[in-house]
Amino acid sequence: MRYLFVVLFYGLIANAQIVYKKHQGLLGSPFEITVIVPDSTKGEYYCGMAIAEVKRVENLISDWIPETEISQVNKNAGIKPVKVSKEVFELVFRAIQISKLTEGAFDISYASMDKIWKFDGSMKQMPSPEEIKKSVERVGYQNIILDATQSTIFLKNKGMKLGLGGIGQGYIADNIKTLLQSKGCTSGIVNVSGDINVWGNQPDGQPWKVAIVNPMNKSKVFATFPLIDSAVETSGSYEKFVVFNGKRYSHIIDPRTGYPASGIVSVSVFAKQTELADALATAIFVMGKEVGLNLINQLPGLGCIIVDDTGEIFTSKSIDIEQYQHKE
Repeated sequence: MRYLFVVLFYGLIANAQIVYKKHQGLLGSPFEITVIVPDSTKGEYYCGMAIAEVKRVENLISDWIPETEISQVNKNAGIKPVKVSKEVFELVFRAIQISKLTEGAFDISYASMDKIWKFDGSMKQMPSPEEIKKSVERVGYQNIILDATQSTIFLKNKGMKLGLGGIGQGYIADNIKTLLQSKGCTSGIVNVSGDINVWGNQPDGQPWKVAIVNPMNKSKVFATFPLIDSAVETSGSYEKFVVFNGKRYSHIIDPRTGYPASGIVSVSVFAKQTELADALATAIFVMGKEVGLNLINQLPGLGCIIVDDTGEIFTSKSIDIEQYQHKE
């Protein structure tokens, strides 16, 4: 689950253009599409197209709709390979590449984990080390077998399950941007539950701007950044966590160990593609701020802001926080 600590700022309406916006609950989460158009008819046309694209991709990659390709892959875990479309095959292939890059901190087979951690207030003691170890026995991207020639996906072990929630929403945001641009929409914002991608400018000609809020004090914006034909994804855990022996454990679980991530409450990743920002934000939560920032600093075109559980802010080398930070 994601908690969006991002506020988008809009400029004044000019040149007979209007800001047309639509909210809808999709993918079990809030979805918002904003387009700059000459009139509401055009706005409705683009927004309808965006919503249709969400539903199209959902019916390919959802793991809870029984008929989807991913559900069929999960159903045949340990039994046989399943032929999938080129689109699904390539998305899973890219997800595995990110798993390799992050040494398993991001892993779409996380859906195989036993849900032994509870973050609804009912949990009074930590699971045992044995329970935690057993919970991730079926997790492991190394056991996702791809056959490019046959376009098949095979989950090697029974009980394995893929879940594309950590990359699929970003993929959808990128798709919508590409689709609307191809249909003549010159400016807009797509926000899929915190996965944000923008293109073009505001009606007054200024870049879109995104405000990052410290989750330890949500009423306070600490920095505002311009977004120019790019994406940002913010993941947070400040509301869903447990504390044992004075240590705070996030609801985001390390798929390699079964233990919750700790030490971080918010990660914002800036990238050209929302898909990449989406996956890396999850991975950085698991990797921790030192390892996560070191990774981002080695990847061109990416930026990262991390807020730790004391409220301290850390940034990658590519982000000059002083330039955009709000002064007291």
